[in-house]
Amino acid sequence: MKMNRAIINDIDVAYTVEGAGDPVVFIHGLAEDLHTWRAQQRALGGRYRSFACDLRGHGMTTLGQCDGTLAQLGNDLLAFIGQVSGPATVVGFSLGGAIALWAAAERPDLVRKSVVLGTSSVVGRLAVQFYEERIAQAADTGSAAFRDAMRADTEAGLFRARDSLDRIVAARLAAVGDGRGYVNAARAMMGLHAEPLTPRLSRIETPVVVIGAEHDRFCPQKAATILLEALPGAEFMAIPDAGHLMNVDNPDAVTRALRQALAD
Repeated sequence: MKMNRAIINDIDVAYTVEGAGDPVVFIHGLAEDLHTWRAQQRALGGRYRSFACDLRGHGMTTLGQCDGTLAQLGNDLLAFIGQVSGPATVVGFSLGGAIALWAAAERPDLVRKSVVLGTSSVVGRLAVQFYEERIAQAADTGSAAFRDAMRADTEAGLFRARDSLDRIVAARLAAVGDGRGYVNAARAMMGLHAEPLTPRLSRIETPVVVIGAEHDRFCPQKAATILLEALPGAEFMAIPDAGHLMNVDNPDAVTRALRQALAD
C-alpha cells in the first residue's frame, strides 16, 4: 500500500488507503501503528475505501504540540475525517476505540458508526499505576527496562500467538520510536481514571458495535459491559481464542466480525 501524508492540525499524518466504496477509518492502539490493520484493509477493499493512519507521535506521524489528552487525539481524528476521508465509519482498537467514541459523541455528522475493539471508557487505580510506570520507562525506549516491559505487555496481550512474540515486540517498538507519542497517548488513557469517558457516551447518536476478545486481560468483559450499559442500542460481538491483541491472535475472526459490523 502506498504511504500518504496530510497536514492535520499541527501534525504531519501518515496514512494508507485501500479499496473503493463506503469510507472506513481505522485507528490503532497504544504502541502500534497503521500496519495493525493491513490484513483488514486488504480483505475489505472490495467493498470499502479504508484509511489507516498513524496517531500523533506513533509510526511515521509527527508529535506536534501534544497535551496528553483524549480530546486532542479525538480532534485529530475529526480533522482527518473532515479533510481526508469524509464522513466515515470509525474502527478503533483499545486506545483507538476510546478516540472513536470521543469523536462520535462530538461529531455525529462525521462519525457515522463506531466499531470499537478491546476498548475501555474508564481505567482503575491499578491501570493508572501501570501507565505511570510505562511513562517513566519510556524516557529511554532503547533501555532494557522499557524493552522488557514492552515484551511483558505484549505477551500478556496474547493468547495463542506467543510463538510470534519476538516479531510482534519488534513491530511495536518500531511504532513507539522515541517514545514521546507513546507517553502522550498513555497520559490520555490514564486521564480516563479522573475523567471517565462513560458519561459522554450518552451523547452518541450513531450506531456502535463493541467487540471483545474471549481472553482479554487488559479489557475484560467488565469493560464491554460498562460500554453496553451506557450504550443501550449497541451490539456486542465476541472474538474467540484471542487475548487483548486479538488482531494478532485471531485475525480471521476479527475480519469476519468487522465485515458483519460494517454491513449491519
